This record gives sequence, C-alpha cells and structure tokens, in this order.
Amino acid sequence: MSSGFGLNRRRLLGAGLVLAGTRALGAPSLISSARAAAAADTGPIKVGILHSLSGTMAISEAPLKDVMLMLIAQQNGKGGVMGRKLEPVVVDPASNWPLFAEKAKQLISVDKVAATFGCWTSVSRKSVLPVFEQLNGLLLYPVQYEGQECSRNVFYTGAAPNQQAIPAVDYLMDQAQVKRWVLAGTDYVYPRTTNKILEAYLKSKGVADADLMINYTPFGYSDWQSIVAQIKSFGSAGKKTAVVSTINGDANVPFYKELGNQGIKATDIPVVAFSVGEQELAGIDTKPLVGHLAAWNYFMSGDSALNHEVVGAFQKAVGDAKRVFNDPMEAHYIGFNMWVKAVEKAGTTAADAVIDAMVGVSHPNLSGDFATMMPNHHLTKPVLIGEVQANGQFNVVWQTPGLVVAQPWSPYLPESKNLLGDWLPPMSCGNYDTTAGKCLGTPKKA
Repeated sequence: MSSGFGLNRRRLLGAGLVLAGTRALGAPSLISSARAAAAADTGPIKVGILHSLSGTMAISEAPLKDVMLMLIAQQNGKGGVMGRKLEPVVVDPASNWPLFAEKAKQLISVDKVAATFGCWTSVSRKSVLPVFEQLNGLLLYPVQYEGQECSRNVFYTGAAPNQQAIPAVDYLMDQAQVKRWVLAGTDYVYPRTTNKILEAYLKSKGVADADLMINYTPFGYSDWQSIVAQIKSFGSAGKKTAVVSTINGDANVPFYKELGNQGIKATDIPVVAFSVGEQELAGIDTKPLVGHLAAWNYFMSGDSALNHEVVGAFQKAVGDAKRVFNDPMEAHYIGFNMWVKAVEKAGTTAADAVIDAMVGVSHPNLSGDFATMMPNHHLTKPVLIGEVQANGQFNVVWQTPGLVVAQPWSPYLPESKNLLGDWLPPMSCGNYDTTAGKCLGTPKKA
C-alpha cells in the first residue's frame, strides 16, 4: 500500500467523516502455508457464543444467542464454511463479569473455537479482553460502546460514540432546542466514559455546569420514584430539558414505567436512550412513552427488502412471529457474515490470517447500504434517531445522509484527542499518537 493512500486513509479515520458510500479496503496478502494447513482439517469449525442467558442482562443478551444460532444454521444450510460445518458452542456467563473471562478462556483453550461472538456490557468486554489478547482469540462485539479502546483481537460491530451519542445530542440541540441535560446511566464503564465524553462535548458547545445533571444507578435498579422526581424538578427551570440515558439491562423497564407514572411526556422532557431498543420495550406498556427517543444504527421498522427477509427468517427460526429484532442483532448479522467472508478469503480459520482478512470486507446492512470493516476494526454505520411508537416499534425521525466512520478515540478528551487506531501496515497499532509519532501500545508483530 502506498504511503499516500495510507495517509489519506488515516485522515479519513481521524476525522470520523460521513461517507456517501463505501468501498472495500485492501488487506495484506495471507500466508499460503496457512491455507495448506487449513486444507488438511475437515472437522467442524467451532463458533463461541458468549452471552448472558440469566441475570440482569439476559433481557438484552439472550436474543443475541438466538440470532447467532439462526445464522449458524443458515450457513450450514449453504454447506458451511470452506466445506466444513459450523458447530455453535454456547456458554452462559450469567451477567457475572469475572465469569465472562473464565468462559472466554474455556472457549478458546478448551473448546478451540475459531471465533467468539459475545458480550454486551463494556465491563464484560473489558473482563475478556486480556484473555483474547493473550490467547490470540477473535471476539466480535455487537453493542454500542464508549470507545477509548482499539484491540487487534476485537472487531467492534456496534457503534462508537460518534456513531450514536454525539449525533443524538446534536439532534436534540438542533431539532428540540435542548438547553439542560440529564445524563442518566448505570454505574459502570460504558455510561461513565460515554458521559465523560458527552460532558466535554456539551461544555465545548457552551453548556454550563448548572445545566448538567449526572446520575448513576446500580445494575438491576428498580426504585426510580425519587430519581425521576429529581429529573422532573430539574426540567422545571424554564429551559428545555432532555434525558440522555445510558441505563442498561432490565433496569429500563421500571425506569420507563416510572416516567409514565409521573406523567413525564416526550413533549416535556424527551428521553433519548442508547441501550433501549425493541427488545427492552417488549416488556412494558409503551403508550405513555410515545415520542421518547432512541439512537441506534438500525431499527426493526426499516422497510428494506433485506430487513424483511432477515427478520422473517429469525421469527421463523424461533417459532414466534412476534419476536423483535434490534440493533445488536443486526450487528451480529453483519459481523457473522463478514467473518465467514474473511475465513473464506484467508482460506483458514487461523486468527492472524482472519484478522488481517477482515479489514476491507463489506456486507449489506439492513438499512439499505453496505457496512465496511475499517482498519480500526470498526464498521461504517448510518445513525438513526427513532421515536417510540405505541406498538413498541420506532419511527425514524432523523438519520445521517450517509455512513459514519467510527472514531474509537474521542477527540473531546485530552488523553485521546491525538490517538488513532489503524491495524494495517505500516502503522499496525491500535493507539498511535499522531503528535509523538509513535505507538503507545503493543503494535502487531511482523
């Protein structure tokens, strides 16, 4: 790859620009000996599924297991990958963050999976990250997250902050003239880091400290009466107020119920959520919540032919025509199909070859465009703002004109504003300091 193209690519990634379309990026050539070794292996290819099927996060994570089983069955119906059947290995880390690491080690070392699709919370991802890096495993992570990370062993198929949180705040500023902000989150790394970025961003836009209310609650929190009353009081100061919610898991159900109980309507204090989709709304009466918002890269209500096909196939696979499909499920759909393409491109399931082959792979998203895996191991994505409807679906009220390139390192925080992730040579680094001209982490070994 010429140095001129590499420089342009890095500038594109650093800018986090919106793309009108995407094209495949070149990936390094792969070692022919890996192909020869792979040809000798005719057994099943094991695929890890690492999602909580019990505990506080099961409401969000269990459906991701279901969509992975469907995708694997579909691929086996096409003859598998390189003529080999795929064999799912399902484990339940039970919303227990240390257990995620134990289960990840089991999947890589004992079960010998070729790739793992899993995690939801950032604390679970942080728990397994050292395992995947030390054992050179491959994790495809399907959920929006806080950024400030760019690992060679992880492909982040969910949104970075500039593909969800920042556009959502911009929408509320521009379209709803919001002046006061409640940043409400579950007490762990994703909400705290995302809100740190949002706080810096809002202050850069002139928002005063007095117009910010920041609140954190534990996982599974249910006693929302006093906090919702505080939000209602904060919003009564004569300035348009909005809640930016990074509340995760089953705590969302009583939170939204309490909003309805206290008569907080979207026209008064709109809530924009980053972790509430169709699945979370399936358990509550959404009529009092009509007009509240969520920011995602996909909504089930999309009208593309491919979306109807995939959603219909999922509902048929689980035997329930009412089952919903959401953004992280679409991320697994995209990530799984990219992984299949990368394995076939590499001619092997060996982690190093597949990791290199993943960069530049494109696959249709369910909104009508193509997602591309960029050199920073993040996808190009559209950003959509949806309003809650009475039927639990979302009506898209705004979206970016094209696809947004992810910025894993926030330009709004001093510690990361000069960092860039790029896993293609010659950089081959997840946290390259563009000012110092060096890699701050461990670059890929030649």
